[in-house]
Amino acid sequence: MQSIVLLLWLALCAEQDARERHISNTLTLGAAACALTYLFITGHTWIGAEASEGGWALLIVMLLTLPGYMLGRLGAGDVKLLGALALATDRLYLLGTFIGAGVTVVIWLLSRRWLWSLLSQKVKNRFKQVIEETSKKQPFAPFVLAGFLLAAVWIH
Repeated sequence: MQSIVLLLWLALCAEQDARERHISNTLTLGAAACALTYLFITGHTWIGAEASEGGWALLIVMLLTLPGYMLGRLGAGDVKLLGALALATDRLYLLGTFIGAGVTVVIWLLSRRWLWSLLSQKVKNRFKQVIEETSKKQPFAPFVLAGFLLAAVWIH
């Protein structure tokens, strides 16, 4: 059940990032505040891990994302999204999400022209920001969603 809530939240973030190239603070900071409140009240993360696991996951997120943010490779929304995810999960979910996101990025980069040709015109119009010619920078939240889904399947 907890994974489903996280998947729905990540889906909202991914859809907004794919369309607008921006993830609202309401989605990222709101989720982080909820995860932190839940952590303090119950003593464990949303998925049931020890509170220290959430802290370690947050530290890992900061170590992995802040250099990318400082170099302009990741947006602030991506860092906040992963920080909120860290507070709600644990190291295993987080690292699995990173690995899964990396795998899906590679798959997307290798097959995006072919996959794009399969989509209907309505979907193409909705997500025209993803077209290669429109922008060279890919939204990261959809890959985080795919990575989390892969990690959740792998862990369970």
